[in-house]
Order: sequence, then structure tokens, then C-alpha cells
Amino acid sequence: MTDSDGPTRRKFLTYGGSVAAGGLLAGCTGSSESDATATDAAATDTTATADATATSESTAESTADGSSYTVSMAPMGDVTFEGVPESIFTRLTHHAGMAFALGHGDAVNAMHAPDYYDALWNQFTPRLPGVELDWTGLYSSWEPSKERLYELDSDVHLADPASVSALGSWSQADLDEIEENISPWFGNSFSARHQAPPTEWVDAYEYYGLWEIFAKVAQVLQAEAKYEALAAVHEELLAAIAADLPAEEDRPTAVLLGPSDLESIYAYNLSTPGFLTAHTRPLKPVSAFGDDVESGSTVDFETLLEADPDVILTLGGMHPDTSMSDIRAGLRDDPVGAEISAVKNERVYAQAGRYQGPILNLFQLEMTAKQLYPDRFGAWPQYSEGPYPEIPEDERLFDRQRVADVINGDL
Repeated sequence: MTDSDGPTRRKFLTYGGSVAAGGLLAGCTGSSESDATATDAAATDTTATADATATSESTAESTADGSSYTVSMAPMGDVTFEGVPESIFTRLTHHAGMAFALGHGDAVNAMHAPDYYDALWNQFTPRLPGVELDWTGLYSSWEPSKERLYELDSDVHLADPASVSALGSWSQADLDEIEENISPWFGNSFSARHQAPPTEWVDAYEYYGLWEIFAKVAQVLQAEAKYEALAAVHEELLAAIAADLPAEEDRPTAVLLGPSDLESIYAYNLSTPGFLTAHTRPLKPVSAFGDDVESGSTVDFETLLEADPDVILTLGGMHPDTSMSDIRAGLRDDPVGAEISAVKNERVYAQAGRYQGPILNLFQLEMTAKQLYPDRFGAWPQYSEGPYPEIPEDERLFDRQRVADVINGDL
């Protein structure tokens, strides 16, 4: 499809700010999320909810006619909407997870590895009464084509234009064309680990916590009341965790790994700035890795043994296609892996994944609290497969029914 035969720009949405200061060069590469594999997930600052609430109050402005509204977020600037988007393109799953949390999961028409993430998210929906989700068969949008975006004709592209630019296959003219002929870009992804965006985007870029981005997406979808209700659950969960954390000397050392297989193990620092560690930073574990291990790099068994963590957290371990039994057996059966304290003490635990979104963030905060501090927050079942374990009601760290009610619109 050429530029000339695309649909004319709808009045449904109006892009109100510059995409990036100074304009972008065609085909710029910069830094990308190339390490986003099938074990993706996410994280945020513990203060993000309060900041996001203040942001929500100050940046969503109605225009004079009372029907349109403007939402501002880097790197896009101001984006003005004349109606609530009804079809939503997403690329990375933290944005899809935000639409889902606000009751718009069925409006999502594209996402990275949709069948994989549908299966992962549906490991958690059984614990949310009356909540259903089906992302199977959607367009897989890791590197989207311009022609497919015309076909989808979405009301908003919940995707970071800087990260699309970093793919190298999209020029600034391409990004502008989609914004002008279909609908705006609205997303932020380099906040995951505070990675550097492509050079041409640096001046326009800011980093946010997961719940700060969520607050802005809620403004786009005019669902601020749902955001505030879920943010209250999040705040209560963080407060409960903070009130019962053990002293630092009583905390285990831990590592966060993404083993697509045991031959290629990605390692992430537990306290790296960015929303990747939203579910670990509030728990203040002691990182077993030193500064010599860069977050997002690969490690071998020898490096793991040198770090000798008390706890290993395994991203993607809750996916139905991942066998935690095989991962544990692979560690035990290796002469080096078998010597790691977490392996010897059977403290190798499943996690969900990166780019998690707010609902998975609640579950991952709960599960990680139990995995790290069972004496404080209740024991975590030795999970091997199946959906998120059924936790006894008096040992749950947040109210499932309340979260389900918010998603389903019962405020």
C-alpha cells in the first residue's frame, strides 16, 4: 500500500505535539530491545503510583468544547483525542497489559508474540473471578509493517515510536505517515531498563515507572477511575510489603534470570532502574551479582556459582510451555550448577516475565515476596506447572475479587 492510497486522516484523534525534538533521520538504529525474547516481563518504582496520580491530575486537559482531551507523555509530547479509542495496536506487552487492566483487553488487535503472551496471561486470569482474555491469533507486531498498520486501522498505536525507530526498518517519514493517516503513537518502552533511545530521540525522552505509564494510558482510554482503584490496591500491597521486610542482614541474595535454555541464560540486576524490576525493587533483596555483571547480559554456570545466590528467580517459568522441573533438573544435573546454594536448597522459583503490565505486577509482587521471604509473607508453593497457584485467602497479599471487579467495570 502506497502513501497515496491509504485512508485519509480521521478526525477521531489528533496528534498535538512534535514526535521528537529536531526531527529524526531515516533508518536510525540506536538502542533496541533486542533481548526481548519469549520470556519477556516488567517493573516500576515504588513511588510511581503517587507520582502518576499527580501526573494524571496535571496533564489530561479538556479542550474548550468539553469533548476532546489531551494526554502528554515522552517521547510523543501532547496528543489530543476526540473520542475514546476503540481499537488498540500494541507492540510490547506492558502496553497490552494496561489496556487489559482497564477492561479494554478485547480492543487490542496486535502485540508481540500474541499466542505466547495469551498463554502466559491466562496463567493468572483463573485467579480473577469473571475475567477472561483471548489474544490468540492477533497480528504479531515486534517489527510491524506499515501496510499491516493500514489494514488494522487502529484508533491508537500504544507503542513507543522511538523503539519502533530503533528497529532500523522505519524512517521518520514512515512514523509521521502512520500518525497522520491512521492514528497517533503513544507509548514508552525504554523505561524498562532506562536504555538509551536512538540518538535523534534523546532530547525528547523521559523515563517513567510502570504505574506512571499506566496512569497516562488510563487518560487515553478515559478510564481514570479504574486506574485509581487499581493504584489503591498497588499502594496497599507496597505498604504491606514495606511494613514487614526483614532487616537487610536477614535477606537472601538473589538473581533474576531469563533462561530461554540453560545454554543461554540472561541475567538481570534486581535493583536496576526501570520498570523491569517493578516486582523486585520494592522487596529490597540483596543482589548476588556484582557490578561486573551487566543487566541483560548472558551468564554461564561458573558465573552463577561465583555469585552463589540463595534464590534464583526464573523469568518465563510460569509459561505453560516452560518446564520448571526440567530447569531445576538441568541445574541439579550439572556438576557446577549443583553447587549453587539456590539449587542445593531448592529455591529455584518460577516468575512470569518482562514487560508485565499492572495486573501481572500485582501477582509478581505477591509471588516474589513469598519466594524471598516465606517467613514474613507465607510460603510459596513449589510451583512446577499450571496456573498461578491458589493461595489460601488469609495468605493473599491483595484482593483478587477487587481487582477483577475493577477490570470488569464494577467500581
